[in-house]
Amino acid sequence: MSEPHRFRLIACEIMFREISLCAARSRSIVDTTFLPKGLHDMGERKMSARLQEEIDRVDTAGTEAVLLGYGLCNNGIRGVHARLPLVVPRAHDCITLLMGSKEKYAAYFPANPGTYFKSPGWIEREGDPNQNADSITTQLGMNRTYEEYVEKYGEENARYLMDMLGGWLKNYRKLVYIDTHTGDFPAYKQQTQDEARQRGWEYEEIDGSLDLLQRLLDGDWSPADFLVIPPGRTAGPTFDEAIIGAA
Repeated sequence: MSEPHRFRLIACEIMFREISLCAARSRSIVDTTFLPKGLHDMGERKMSARLQEEIDRVDTAGTEAVLLGYGLCNNGIRGVHARLPLVVPRAHDCITLLMGSKEKYAAYFPANPGTYFKSPGWIEREGDPNQNADSITTQLGMNRTYEEYVEKYGEENARYLMDMLGGWLKNYRKLVYIDTHTGDFPAYKQQTQDEARQRGWEYEEIDGSLDLLQRLLDGDWSPADFLVIPPGRTAGPTFDEAIIGAA
């Protein structure tokens, strides 16, 4: 019997349950590092720098490849590179990873604009980006109160800023719970349903899939679904159906 593969996986903590289950099922030996969900809130440059820092820590001895449990994530993986082959799912973000394929993602989004997603990991790892000094919301001043805006900019400007900075929620009208079947969490579904009702949004539950994550950990990297970046090259967006390319 052949020796199992050994990989180092660096992934977002919102997929802790899903990735742990995939690792338990896999014949591969997967050494895993989970990074905080708040990394997404820091912007492209800070996120990629934090990922690169973790990639650079990987001990190349006995490790065949570095796996990323991330999608493109608003270009948050742009520029990352490794001394080993670096394997990235062809995915826009973690929603693709939780849905199980970029095709399912591509079919769902045009038919359901204005959708916000939750999963067990999103709920369990939920944090307030306004409490993170490095987050975009804090850097832009989106965590300030109306009174603070009045003091700094005057009442009329304060009303305008509050309306503009809080307006991102107006783009949403649906809240979707992705059930990846890594456990039974009726309370999470109810919490998501209650939030949708409070916001006046539609609520839907959809089945997720572990297929993409399982194949990532198993070393089953079809070119259609995964990009294997050789040492010396970096990850970046392709702006087409391939999503991610090597520069």
